[in-house]
Amino acid sequence: MVTDRPRVLSGIQPTSGSFHLGNYLGAVRQWVSLQETHDAFYMVVDLHAITVEQDPATLRENTRVSVAQLLGVGLDPERCTLFIQSHVPEHAQLGWVMNCFTGFGEAARMTQFKDKSGKQGADRTTVGLFTYPILQVADILLYQADQVPVGEDQRQHIELTRDLAERFNSRLGQTFTVPNPYILKETAKIFDLQDPTSKMSKSASTPKGLVNLLDEVKTSTKKIKSAVTDTGTVVSYDEQEKAGVSNLLRIHSAISGRSVPELVEHFEGRMYGALKTELAELYAEWVAPIQQRTRSYLDDPAELDRVLARGAEKARAVAGETLATAYDRIGFLAAKR
Repeated sequence: MVTDRPRVLSGIQPTSGSFHLGNYLGAVRQWVSLQETHDAFYMVVDLHAITVEQDPATLRENTRVSVAQLLGVGLDPERCTLFIQSHVPEHAQLGWVMNCFTGFGEAARMTQFKDKSGKQGADRTTVGLFTYPILQVADILLYQADQVPVGEDQRQHIELTRDLAERFNSRLGQTFTVPNPYILKETAKIFDLQDPTSKMSKSASTPKGLVNLLDEVKTSTKKIKSAVTDTGTVVSYDEQEKAGVSNLLRIHSAISGRSVPELVEHFEGRMYGALKTELAELYAEWVAPIQQRTRSYLDDPAELDRVLARGAEKARAVAGETLATAYDRIGFLAAKR
């Protein structure tokens, strides 16, 4: 593993049987690029997944499928460290330590907790949902990450990470790298195909607006061809007046690599149907090898287990050293072997 590169750490939840197009274009695609330039640690965050109720068998299956998809879209275990969060117990151990360094008011100010708990209601909101940003802090600090690839909506969590790292370091001595956010500014903003004013999400009001990477290609191309546009006919980019068309152009641009202005010129004089048909065909061609590679890993569970065992071993080598230092700084009595 190259160690003179800046280190990055990121994770994705296994809360669905398939990543959707927004997941990939908004984050995971950048992970693939970063493994070439950074010392990259990527994990499937199953500990975070249980902040809401999960069916055990489904969670287990979704976790394996998530790993297979990450490999399918291009993560290379020889170029990055890929692992499952619960395979590295140091996450939960450092999580408790950081809980004890976090003020109640700090945790209560996390806007994502307010949003999620407001939707779920007090009776269904767990303490884990309240404290998960602190576990996220531990996730990052364990690997002495220099940078954390995040969307703008996660910036507050990185600020909490920085605050807690600096607090620990100032009280007990230099222990943790204080990370910087690696804001993914160049990512495509992918919206719901049926409600192009809302981000594409697994909690979409209708499944017709969600494109899952592992769905049957015919299902996804039908959704693309049925995407909401507007009453006009001219293909142009206008996020306010033509949100649906603009969303389709962004998706096309992200997959094809052609700029939006180039695509607008390409579709000059043609109607929305031409854009939808071409995008559907483009998507079908693009997603086929991803599905094939993902299936190849799912069809070879022994190889997938080998990748995960090696990833956990590499992750624990770093995480264990960090936790041991933190425990020593705190004053925990070391176990004699």
